[in-house]
Amino acid sequence: MKTLTADYQAKSTNYLTFELTQGDESIGRLSYKNWFQFAASIELADHSTYQIVPKGFWGSTIELKEADTVLLKFSMNWNGNIVLQTYFNSIEKDYLFKHRGVFNESFILIDQEETELLVLKPHVKWSNLNYEYKIQSSDRFESLSTKELLLLISVHCANYYMSIMAGTY
Repeated sequence: MKTLTADYQAKSTNYLTFELTQGDESIGRLSYKNWFQFAASIELADHSTYQIVPKGFWGSTIELKEADTVLLKFSMNWNGNIVLQTYFNSIEKDYLFKHRGVFNESFILIDQEETELLVLKPHVKWSNLNYEYKIQSSDRFESLSTKELLLLISVHCANYYMSIMAGTY
């Protein structure tokens, strides 16, 4: 991976909400409608809002929408990786969200050129049973105009992966 340049933190403030920060600066919030469901909303620091909506018979495809416009969709493939397709500014791009490790667990987001863009490391706060993620990004990721949405969708993908693997959906 190229040098990691930026650090973020996503902390669950309760069972349904994750606050994303960089240092003391708020980036946005991921809020789930109900526990163990994949429907959620994203609110960025500029107060723009987006909806995360499960689609299909089993809800196996997840879409990110701004009003009625689909900006991104993802689903888990046969080997446990999550395939993301983005449509920001009417340009389609593909990404892969992968789990790696067991004891030193982490998730990575890679682009079409197989460049690692993000590394998310989950951590459970046993005192209050809340999750948090330490996130590191590359220079290439930091240059993306949609990085805030991709950060919060990556947190959602990690939660989605862990729910599917635990059978708690």
